[in-house]
Amino acid sequence: MGQRRRPGRNVSGILLLDKPRGVTSNEALQRVKRFFKAAKAGHTGSLDPLATGLLPVCLGGATKFSTFLLDADKHYRVRVRLGITTTTADAEGEVVAQLPADGVGEQDLQAVLARFRGPIEQLPPMYSAVKHQGERLYKLARRGIEVERTPRSVNIHRIELGSFEPPEFEIDVHCSKGTYVRTLAADLGEALGCGGHVTDLRRTGVGPYLESGVRFVALDEVERLALTEDRDTLDALLLPLESALHHWPSVGLSEDAAFYLRQGQAVLVPRAPTQGLVRLYDPSQKFIGVGCILDDGKVQPKRLL
Repeated sequence: MGQRRRPGRNVSGILLLDKPRGVTSNEALQRVKRFFKAAKAGHTGSLDPLATGLLPVCLGGATKFSTFLLDADKHYRVRVRLGITTTTADAEGEVVAQLPADGVGEQDLQAVLARFRGPIEQLPPMYSAVKHQGERLYKLARRGIEVERTPRSVNIHRIELGSFEPPEFEIDVHCSKGTYVRTLAADLGEALGCGGHVTDLRRTGVGPYLESGVRFVALDEVERLALTEDRDTLDALLLPLESALHHWPSVGLSEDAAFYLRQGQAVLVPRAPTQGLVRLYDPSQKFIGVGCILDDGKVQPKRLL
């Protein structure tokens, strides 16, 4: 009989990983899982290999709550090159069209950006992980196959011009989940009449985690601490899993209420919010999970530790 594989450590929390360029999200995830020797790990929304920036990695019990970060708003800093259209809408694709962009001024760009604020429709790119009849679109695209896609509704909460150095410009984008930033860049280029593609992309925020307010951790730093076996310092990089939900109201439970919630029953909690999702804490102020407020005012367990 082969040797049984030893289970990983029961370590739990969220690592705000600063994904380096040229590494896939899954490769970054697997390396973090190996460095922490974690039994369980998952990330909260892929970044293209070209992209850098925030890739929250959930370890242990935090994986139960990763869906809430998947559904959260995202923030990006994007550099776009006008005048060149590529197959992938980024610098890694093949050039399919070139048009002069020297006639585009800052006023033209500002006027077009204004048209993309708020709810918009996006056509998922062929180079994406969307499935068509069970197969990823990017796999079809690599074989030269293009299929019909259905436009999706997304929301561009904020899109602001940073630097403008023709033929390139930089924008800061705050958008809803499911937004294709490469498609946004290509659509901006098309609206300007010259085409465009992404040359640099950095995710600067996911949900409550913004680069301006928290520290992103480099993959090299995680590896260095793992190699020196400085386990305490390594684990100190992890944020508590409820930090992903800190913008939600908290509800303190009595012992009885906590008991019945753990049995899957809805309970009435005095002075609880009247609607929405809430963080749940037992009488010792220990986080036990997430609940939602029902129409009758009771708290219904949604995801518990």
